[in-house]
Parts: sequence; C-alpha cells; structure tokens
Amino acid sequence: MIELQLTDDHDALVQTVREFAQKEVAPYIKEWDEKQESHREIFEKMAALNLLGVCIPEQYGGAGFDYISLGLVCEELEAVDTSLRVAMSVHTGLNSLTLYTWGTEEQKQKYLAPQAKGEQLATYGLTEPGAGSDVVGARSTARREGDEYVLNGEKMWISLAGFADNFLFFCWTDEEKRRNRDHSGMSCFIVERTMKGFTSGTIHGKLGIRAGNTGYFSLQDVRVPKENLVGEEGEGFKIAMFALEQGRFTVAAGATGVIRASRDASVAYANERETFGTKIANHQLVKQKIADMEADYEMSRLLWLKAGWLKNLGQPSGRATSLAKWQATVRSEKAASMAIEVHGANGYSNDYPVERYLRNCKAAVIYEGTRDIHTLMQADWALGLKKEKPARKTLPAWQPADSHRTVAL
Repeated sequence: MIELQLTDDHDALVQTVREFAQKEVAPYIKEWDEKQESHREIFEKMAALNLLGVCIPEQYGGAGFDYISLGLVCEELEAVDTSLRVAMSVHTGLNSLTLYTWGTEEQKQKYLAPQAKGEQLATYGLTEPGAGSDVVGARSTARREGDEYVLNGEKMWISLAGFADNFLFFCWTDEEKRRNRDHSGMSCFIVERTMKGFTSGTIHGKLGIRAGNTGYFSLQDVRVPKENLVGEEGEGFKIAMFALEQGRFTVAAGATGVIRASRDASVAYANERETFGTKIANHQLVKQKIADMEADYEMSRLLWLKAGWLKNLGQPSGRATSLAKWQATVRSEKAASMAIEVHGANGYSNDYPVERYLRNCKAAVIYEGTRDIHTLMQADWALGLKKEKPARKTLPAWQPADSHRTVAL
C-alpha cells in the first residue's frame, strides 16, 4: 500500500527546522538581504541541530534520517529564505552525498564525517566562466606527477565559495579527450581551501539570494595527493551528473517552499487588505491566483516526495528528480510573481517578503540544469530517446537507524 503520510520523525524534524528558521533567520533576513550579508555562524547553528548531515548515516557523523527528510529540511528553510537551502544543496546534496556514494573509506572519514557534523563546510565546483550547461566545454585541467595531481582552472557561480573548507573540483585529466569533447577524459578531486595556489572571491550585485555567499575560485598549480581523486580517472562527468541529481532534488523541495511561502503571504494579505468596500479575499481573480498557488504547491510537493521515495528505496530517480526540479522551480517563479500581484504596489516593496521570493527563485530556474535542459530531458525520456543508465556507483538505499541524532529547540 502507498503511504502518503509523513512519519513522526518527519513531523518532529519539520517542527524543529521551522522553529529554527523563524527564530534565527526570519527576524534578520530583510536586513541581510539589503546589506548582501552572509553569516557563517548560521551554519554553525544548523550544525548544532545536525541539519548539515541530516541524511548521512550516523557512522559518518550524520543524523541518519532518510532522503525525504533532506527534502523536508530544504522546503522549510527556503520557505523563509533561499540562501539557507542553497547551503544544504551544495554542502549536503552536491558534495556530501557524492562522497558518501563515490568516496573511499579514507575520504569518508577525512572529509565526509566532519562535513556531516558541520565541523567543515563543503561545496561543488563544476561551472566555469565559459562552461555552464555545456559541461565538456570546461577548461580546468589536472596532470599526474608521481603521487600527486597538479590542478589548474577557474570555477564560477560557486555557492559558499567564500566559506567552504572543501571543494569538489571537476577537470580534464586527458587532453586528447578534451579536444574531442569526450567526457570520459574528466575526473573529480577533493580540494582544500588551505592548499597552496587556491584563491577565491565573492560575487556582488546579484539579483537575488543576496544573503547567500556566491563566488568564484581559482587553482594555480595546486598539488593534491592522488588519494583525493574521487572515483577513478575518467569518471568525473558521471560523478558530476550524479551530484547534480542529488542537488536537483534539494532544489525541487526548496522551490516548493517558495510556492508555499508565496501562498501563505498572499492568503494573509488577502484576508487583511480591503478594496471596494470588501476584503480582497472576496475578489474572484485574487481567489484564482491563490487557488493556482495551492494547486502548484500540492503538485510540486508530490513530485519531490516521489523522487525522495525512490531514493529511499535505492531505485533510479534521475527522471523523477528532473521533473520535480523543472516543475517546482517554474511554478515557484509563477507563484512569487502572482503573490506580488496580490499585494499590489506593496508587493513591489521589501516591506513585504514576496518581492524577495521572486528575486530569489529566479536563480533556481537556471542552476542544476536550466528549465530548457529539463524540458528536453523530459521529452527525450517520454520519446524513449533517453534511458536512466546505471553507473558504477548509485546512491545507497536508506537504512533505518535505531535512533536519530537531532537536537530539539
């Protein structure tokens, strides 16, 4: 039988995250957004609740919750502000779940465990100034010298670039394959901020997610030990695609939180604001917008929950995750825009949060695969032109633990 009800553990986790976000973020987010401030200490508070390793097994320092729990955390965080969900996406979704699946036991002990505990922050370096969706257009390289690799290259639009301690770095290890655009010549490495030749900077003037740290980093003859190679040489592209799938899952859940926040803000305003001698909640076109938000929320939530359910079972979820990400992000943009319309002129001011929702949600339509990429992917799956090909490594099915390491507020 299909079970559509969350467990008691899920409900308790949602309540914990909701209370945390309302207490530690909501009162300050308008100021942080205006000043374009990022605060690392907020991640320390998230770590204290074991949120940064929520779905990582306890043996590696995590809380041991399932993958649906990761989605629940992301939905709750983004309902308050996108910046915190972005941190979950890159730290947990893109990096930690990749190390959990593809990393050696030594890599898991050295990097995954402190990341899951929140002792270190981590992120993901794939996008370059001249290569976004065109992954094989990347120019970063690595050459083997004895027991080390020498890495060179630049990465752009990296969340937590100014805070992260560890980075996944994707680059070419085979020059001939790079010239032929053969992705089997790409590899993945773990890079530490403290390694000589590593530098980073922050991007300012963003449309949205202004309270989130976004930047770039550069590697100039950075030497990393061969033990920092993730997977095998030539598996970098597959690892990158695996990581993106996990990231898309977190983005889908987060975007669903934006829809919910837009709906809730619109309902509250509609029940308060009066025009033409009545509450605007009584105007039919206002009702239409709120009804659309309600429908979009329920549909988007079911889509990401299905993807999380497949992940829990250890079944292929690329197609489901792509659909959830595509639909949730597109519908979040629609919901945020309608919420501004419900608020009228007030919605155009940051006296109300809906203008921030619209600015923030636009980025998610682009990263982790643009809406255009996902449109083509879904069409190819429907037409039978695309299959979910099994990789050498797959995300392990969730194994329930006897208890969960979480802290109540």
